[in-house]
Amino acid sequence: MHLSSPSASSVPSHPLAVYGWDAGWEAEFAAHAEQGLLPGRVVRVDRGLCDVVTPAGDVRADTEFVVPRDPMKVVCTGDWVALDPEGGDPRYVRTLLPRRTAFVRSTSSKRSEGQILAANVDHALVAVSLAVDLGRVERFLALAWESGAQPLVVLTKADLVPDPVGLAYLVQDVETAAPGVPVLPVSATTGTGLDAVAAVVSGGTSVLLGQSGTGKSTLANVLLGEDVMRVHAARDVDGKGRHTTTTRNLLALPGGGVLIDTPGLRGVGLWDAESGVGQVFSEIEELAERCRFHDCAHAGEPGCAVLAAIDAGDLPERRLESYRKLMRENQRIVAKTDARLRAEIRRDWKRRGAEGRAAMEAKRGRWRA
Repeated sequence: MHLSSPSASSVPSHPLAVYGWDAGWEAEFAAHAEQGLLPGRVVRVDRGLCDVVTPAGDVRADTEFVVPRDPMKVVCTGDWVALDPEGGDPRYVRTLLPRRTAFVRSTSSKRSEGQILAANVDHALVAVSLAVDLGRVERFLALAWESGAQPLVVLTKADLVPDPVGLAYLVQDVETAAPGVPVLPVSATTGTGLDAVAAVVSGGTSVLLGQSGTGKSTLANVLLGEDVMRVHAARDVDGKGRHTTTTRNLLALPGGGVLIDTPGLRGVGLWDAESGVGQVFSEIEELAERCRFHDCAHAGEPGCAVLAAIDAGDLPERRLESYRKLMRENQRIVAKTDARLRAEIRRDWKRRGAEGRAAMEAKRGRWRA
């Protein structure tokens, strides 16, 4: 297994090196250093205030000066910031350094807004329980790929599947939903797979994602080597635990790297993630290039390579349905803020409606004849 590591050179002598500070961030911060500001990384955000680790120690800072109209530019866990030097009370975050990556989902509200869950992440660890929902795995992976991070699926509580053959089949099922993504069965109880996960998170910044009760906090505690995150016991019936993490926290790992643990996500709506969806369903997009028509909807058109693959048993029909669902959802989200796309969608609806009416009229004509 190989996962890409951050490319920027580290600055080992810098006090923030353990939190991911490197030559690239140092260059980005140079202009702010000339103004006497301090660099820091946000480890937690809470109601307009944030905890920031700096070369001079931990600081509680106010984000009043970086409250933009654009919700995508609010201060987030994982951000690198420039803040007031010592002596100010209160201390203020003055600006954000440009983000390298950002994990974004749509908000649960009806407004067309995105919500940033974590910033400047290199690896996205998607925690999955034994009650695997493949559609949800695909959704998480689409967001992970879109963020610019390298995904990894962690199948937690593997010790609850004592049969190695059964566990192998479970891993195989998840792999079908995660092409090109490593899938690791892990047990915090027996230690299975933990070395492989530790090797990944030691290189850069990792975010731990998943639904409530998937064992994220337990995994975080094992990686941290201490009980930092509160956990609850899993239910015997399905191996699920209860939601415990309530904030996003950035924590330095003893073996190197930093980890952002997130609350369990009940909803993970897409946010302008077309390329991420395409990455998750790369086999469908590759097949689509061989379809007779370049705008093939894979819904019965002649010469459709995607439907041919389903008929041949090479592509599960569930994958195509999931692909369609996520693409439709993403299109709706993008259309909320893109007038041109909304017009294209309306034209497409009218065209399909006209085609449907024409087909019905043709059928009626045959019946009358």
